[in-house]
Amino acid sequence: MIVDLNSDLGESFGAWRMGDDARMLDIVSSANIACGFHAGDPAGILKTLQSAKAKGVAVGAHVSYPDLVGFGRRNMDVGSADLKADVIYQIGAIMGLAQAAGTRVTYVKPHGALYNTIAQDKHQAQAVIDGMLAINPKLALVVLAGAPLIEWATASGLQTVSEVFADRAYLPDGQLVPRSREGSVLHDPREVAARMLRLVKDGTVQAIDGSMIRLKADSICVHGDSPGAVAMAGELRKLLENSGVAIRPFAAV
Repeated sequence: MIVDLNSDLGESFGAWRMGDDARMLDIVSSANIACGFHAGDPAGILKTLQSAKAKGVAVGAHVSYPDLVGFGRRNMDVGSADLKADVIYQIGAIMGLAQAAGTRVTYVKPHGALYNTIAQDKHQAQAVIDGMLAINPKLALVVLAGAPLIEWATASGLQTVSEVFADRAYLPDGQLVPRSREGSVLHDPREVAARMLRLVKDGTVQAIDGSMIRLKADSICVHGDSPGAVAMAGELRKLLENSGVAIRPFAAV
């Protein structure tokens, strides 16, 4: 049994530090690298890409709405032409930095509000899909497990990767509990690890109301900006591997 473990990295900005990229890259198999729209400065992004290369970690473009102040977590009504161009711009930037670091971008994972919106909104989803197709149709798209976006992206010819979140609570319909709601973010490393092991083995996870839902997990995300993120990711990887689950990137490095 194999699963990918990913985290959002490269999100520091100048003197403002976010997460511990160096330690997280010792744990995960894929790194979603900020592209400058929600976080990340060029020097920091390049450093994270170089570290990912050195540690054999696959890298993806973590594209976002243009929202540095809101860390990409504010909903935006962006026109299709603008959103498509924004996606192309961000992927192009990270591809250039990745080439300089001696590695390559193999997938795209939208960030924050953009990720949640396009999971259900076909109009904005198509703009993101069109942007990916325009720059490199071989890029995989990381998608919220069970979301309608999987069907839309697949119909457009993109490879999709179903993602679940280790440190987030789920609604009974498979969507993430909004961050504004109490209990939306999980903090106990052992609880998180046990939840993900059951999901990988049995395909089920407990929703916030106590019901059990079925989800497909090609990749598991641990947010790099969450408190105790490194400890949580380490506990998760240890339990998975001790239970016979191999951690490998879904795309070749």
